[in-house]
Amino acid sequence: MKILKRIFRRIFFFLFALVLLFEEWGWEPLARLFARLARLPLWAWLERRIIALSPSGALLAFGLPVLILFPVKLLALYLFGRGQTALGLALLLGAKLVGTALLARLFQLTQPALMQLPWFARWYPRWKNWKDAILAEVHNSSAWRAAQRLNRQVKLWWADWRG
Repeated sequence: MKILKRIFRRIFFFLFALVLLFEEWGWEPLARLFARLARLPLWAWLERRIIALSPSGALLAFGLPVLILFPVKLLALYLFGRGQTALGLALLLGAKLVGTALLARLFQLTQPALMQLPWFARWYPRWKNWKDAILAEVHNSSAWRAAQRLNRQVKLWWADWRG
């Protein structure tokens, strides 16, 4: 039983680490991309309204992308079930990219209001520390270091090839 528990824990850790790595990779650049939309008058107005939300309104706004993208993810699962794997995967990855971008920007806009919620202010630092510890464990792994070496070699090769 302990071996099975250890195997499931490793699988969960691996999958969770992949999601965290994707979120970490995309969080800042995608938030900056969405922040550029604030140049548009309607988008800027919407962001001002989001910033002015009460803590409970900010929580609702922060959770909205999850609700909006849930049917899209269900559609991707349906496509997988119908044998349209490539289309389902493209839809799922697109939803993940858009969802991460939207969530990252919304968090930037709502974090001050969210931190006024006592339970959020108590749990957010714990979540962040836990997430950072998992990412540190991944970054210290031999697989990560090997991937980083390979990445550097590919970049050098690409630079040489381009001349």
